[in-house]
Amino acid sequence: MTEHCTLSVPSEWVCRWASQVPPGSRVLDLACGSGRHTRLLAHDGFSICAVDRDPVAVASLSGLPAVEALVADLENAPWPYPGQRFGGIVVTNYLHRPLLPILVDSLEAGGVLIYETFAVENERYGRPTNRDFLLRTGELLDAVAGRLRVVAYEDLYVDVPKPAMVQRICAQCWK
Repeated sequence: MTEHCTLSVPSEWVCRWASQVPPGSRVLDLACGSGRHTRLLAHDGFSICAVDRDPVAVASLSGLPAVEALVADLENAPWPYPGQRFGGIVVTNYLHRPLLPILVDSLEAGGVLIYETFAVENERYGRPTNRDFLLRTGELLDAVAGRLRVVAYEDLYVDVPKPAMVQRICAQCWK
């Protein structure tokens, strides 16, 4: 598992592509941490399912309108949303590979996956340094290949909010 970002400012990538999520959709903020994207998306009129293993972080989201907050260990317990579909799924600074196909399967027709996390070579710049928690080159493309339409994809070095190698994708379900 990668470290959760403790910043309160939403990711530029999520801000840029959130408009692709169908209006009024139910959105999953996976490994939501402090809820920076939950708050952004709720403000934009979406109904949010915010899930994280940190009970303190999740408790801080419980009172927000249109937010269903859930404490769940996504790596050691069953998928908490079996059979449910979302118009959007947002994941940042988190990687648990077994969830990638589940996320793709959890999108409704027209739904959008917005994913951004650390990539190989990030060990040069800081945590995470363990390659098990870093996306391999093209891994997000492979995860959606033949199943989602890629709207945007990047695998690059960024220096904001701190130096890092990241991989990010915005992909839409055409089912």
